[in-house]
Amino acid sequence: MTTTISIPTDRGEIDARWDAPANPPQGAVLLVGGGDGGFDGPAEALYPTLAEDFTTRGLGTLRLDFRIHRFPNDVDEGAYDVVAGLRWLATQGVERVALVGHSFGGAVVIEAAAQDASAAAVVTLATQTAGAQNVALIAPRPLLLIHGLDDVRLSPRCSQLLYGMAGDPRSLVLIPDATHSLRQAREEVRTRILEFVMSALAGNR
Repeated sequence: MTTTISIPTDRGEIDARWDAPANPPQGAVLLVGGGDGGFDGPAEALYPTLAEDFTTRGLGTLRLDFRIHRFPNDVDEGAYDVVAGLRWLATQGVERVALVGHSFGGAVVIEAAAQDASAAAVVTLATQTAGAQNVALIAPRPLLLIHGLDDVRLSPRCSQLLYGMAGDPRSLVLIPDATHSLRQAREEVRTRILEFVMSALAGNR
């Protein structure tokens, strides 16, 4: 069941949606969208679907909406929100967390993981490069970058550049015929995220 929560911070409250499994979570996934925030994510509301997927697998899912909505948005402020989400998860007894971010949110989760070692793994979807210069600091935690080859908003070159800057373990998936929203490859993206996160969190017990 999805619970609407508000996470208090020194910079204002963060709206979020929390999906918890029936038993105490064995870990969690924190998901953020693009510059306009929201809870649904790309690929025709992929995030609520992933929340159901992870809940059945014993993981909690926290979907955060950014406090600030503007274009261009501020990666540092977004990372502050994600780190606050990680700290909230810690109060729920969750120590192993995978971060997932789309577009602007990709840079946000990279920067948040660079700042906070409690992020056990990172997934970016059609990420931007701006604000993601600390990607090398994620290693030795696993990183997965997914990008559509038909993305005209943010070129797949963005993920290729970050892959080159990152340390191992890292994976790059370039999907033919997929645009910025990745809707054309929704099920492939869903499967890849599920497999990566379950493997990454199992390896960080």
